[in-house]
Amino acid sequence: MSKGKLEKFADLARYENVFEHPYSTMKDVEFAMRGHWREQFFHNDHPIVVELGCGKGEYTVELARLYPHMNFIGVDIKGARLWTGATQALKEKLTNVAFLRTNIEIIDRFFATDEVQELWLTFSDPQMKNPRKRLTSSYFLERYRHFLKDKGIIHLKTDSNFLFTYTTYLIEHNQLPMLLRTEDLYHDPRLQDDPILTIQTYYERMWMDRGLNIRYMKYQLPHEGVLEEPDVEIELDEYRSYKRDKRSTKERAK
Repeated sequence: MSKGKLEKFADLARYENVFEHPYSTMKDVEFAMRGHWREQFFHNDHPIVVELGCGKGEYTVELARLYPHMNFIGVDIKGARLWTGATQALKEKLTNVAFLRTNIEIIDRFFATDEVQELWLTFSDPQMKNPRKRLTSSYFLERYRHFLKDKGIIHLKTDSNFLFTYTTYLIEHNQLPMLLRTEDLYHDPRLQDDPILTIQTYYERMWMDRGLNIRYMKYQLPHEGVLEEPDVEIELDEYRSYKRDKRSTKERAK
C-alpha cells in the first residue's frame, strides 16, 4: 500500500538529504547553508548542479548516478513528489544528491555568488499566458545570475514547442552563447553518445509515446549585460501535456 501525503511529509521532515524552506518560512530569514553546500552537506569541492522544478526527482537521481563526481540538488515546492527521489537516493546511499523544497521565485536565497555551475530545467510549465513565470524568462535569468557562475550552463529539456521557441528568441535577442540546440533530442546524430540520452522520466516516456519530439538546448548565462524580453508572438502549443491544461484560448502569446 502506497504512503499518503501526511506520511510522506513526515518522512521528509526526518530525511537528512531534504531541506524544507517554502516562501512562508523564509521571510527575513537567512538560509544557514547558503554559500556552504559543499563543506556542510556534500563534504567535497565538486561542482554543484541544480534542477529546478524537479518533480519526483527522477532526473536529479539519474544525474547523480551518471556523474558521481558532481553534486546535484533537486528543487520543487511539492513535497509529496520530492519524496520519491529523496527516498530513492537514501536507499542507494547517493551522497552527491540533495533536495530543496521551496518556491523557485526565491531560489537565489539558497545559494551564494558563483556557488552553482549548471542549471537544469526539465519539462517546466511553459506558462503561455505569463512570461514572468517562465523559468527561462529574463526575470528568472536575473535571479540565476545571483548564484550561477559567470557563463554557467543552463540546460532546457522540454516537450513544449512554445517554451522552446520563446527561449530561442530570448537567447538570440540577448546574444547569449548557445552551445547546442536540437528540436529532436533522441534522433540528433550529434548526441548519439551523450549520456543524457539514457535519462528518461516517466512523463517524458508518455509524451514520446504520444509522438511528441523532445527538444533540448544548453546555453551560457554571462553575468554582464542587461537582459530584455523578446518582442515576438509565438504560437501556442496545440496539445495538452500530461495533466497540464491549455492555458489560453488565444492562438498566439508573447
